[in-house]
Amino acid sequence: MRKLTVVVVATLLILALTAIPTAQIQPYDLLLRNGRIVDGTGSPWYRGDIAIRGDTIARIAPTITEPAARVIDLGGQVIAPGFIDIHTHARRGIFDVPTADNYIRQGVTTVMEGPDGSSPVPLAPFLARLDALPKSINIGSFIGQGSIRSAVIGDVDRKPTAKELDKMRTLVEQGMKDGAFGLSTGLFYVPGTFTPTAEVIELAKVAARYGGMHESHMRDEASSVVESVKETIAIGEQGGLPTHVSHHKIIGVGNWGRSVDTLRLIDEARVRGVDVTIDQYPYTASSTGIQAALFPAWAQEGGREQVLKRLKDPSLRAKIKTESVRLIRNERGGGDPKNVVIARCEWDTSLAGKSLADVARLRGMDPTIENAAEAALWLVEQGGCQGIFHAISEEDLERILRHPATMIARTARFRCSGRRTRTLAATEPSPVCWQCTCARRRQSHSKKQCARCPAFRPSVSACWTVDYCDRA
Repeated sequence: MRKLTVVVVATLLILALTAIPTAQIQPYDLLLRNGRIVDGTGSPWYRGDIAIRGDTIARIAPTITEPAARVIDLGGQVIAPGFIDIHTHARRGIFDVPTADNYIRQGVTTVMEGPDGSSPVPLAPFLARLDALPKSINIGSFIGQGSIRSAVIGDVDRKPTAKELDKMRTLVEQGMKDGAFGLSTGLFYVPGTFTPTAEVIELAKVAARYGGMHESHMRDEASSVVESVKETIAIGEQGGLPTHVSHHKIIGVGNWGRSVDTLRLIDEARVRGVDVTIDQYPYTASSTGIQAALFPAWAQEGGREQVLKRLKDPSLRAKIKTESVRLIRNERGGGDPKNVVIARCEWDTSLAGKSLADVARLRGMDPTIENAAEAALWLVEQGGCQGIFHAISEEDLERILRHPATMIARTARFRCSGRRTRTLAATEPSPVCWQCTCARRRQSHSKKQCARCPAFRPSVSACWTVDYCDRA
């Protein structure tokens, strides 16, 4: 038996060796010629050809002469591995646009979801749905600290009990086991902003045990940006994991130039052995909700119902407006209401592209900073809007962009080029309408239900239509 085995193995070996020349002359499916190859290792680019068979790179060489089903002469254009975007909001759109055209056409083949402390909790059902989706892009996810805190204690400003902290640790651990790449924080946003550094470090230690990293939309990117970078470094250093400053920028004219200090802190931490990195979007404006940017954190505690309640209280409204004036003058507003531009309002699409100065005029007011703050309060009362805030300097942007620890990210979502609109039936729930103030923000309800509310306004047409992606 042993001798027979040797004979059989030897025969198979002879057959395999005989087959090699035949395999070598099989044509490639695709041959990319005359490219400048950037291989992603940090090495200088070099000229060469790349042959592909199926979905695999079969050969890289200075010159490839074997036949291929398709040959493309690149004429010196760059060939590179697919780009990785570490900060995206991919779950907003991936199930509508699984081809991810707006990313793939830019060479991005892998994106990370779950930034800013926000992710599905639990994570497993979302990842399972992604696995079942035929798609053109690779997607990974973080587990969001803010989402976990909200699930355990709500959007409130208090420290957790020991039992609640243990529950949060358990949810981070489960997220890591489900497949998260690490822990994300959004310490600028509610409820992350209510989280002490020590609490974040405790959760970071859990992610570290599973080889995860920490990614953060920092607590502040304006007057306290230096302290926020220190905090982000401390989370990694004391939590025992790589730490990452997301969309690093310096907001507000009075703070411009502080990237010199923040980058020095990052360099010093890296010398100490802390694996700290940066991502950045290459433009001089930021984007987030009008409420998140122009309201103090205390005014946002408890969710939309509590925000509206505070705005109805004259003394609290005055305090919120005072803080909003400060933020427009010194931070996100860049000192001028024209610097705050509305990107999107679900409840009134005509406002898109208008500045706070424009909104103030529409409401019969002069475009002063004080009146712009009043306009911002009104926008939040109506349902909130996404804003674009022009308050970043070109010099800081370029300085951060040149840093060797910086990578490019877009903080974007998937977009559909064939978007259509249809009218909802009277009993069909609206996924976007929250004009009915007796309903909670973004609670799905129908036109018939909304009409029963005393605050119902039938003129808000956005409630009764819904966008969908026509990929035909």
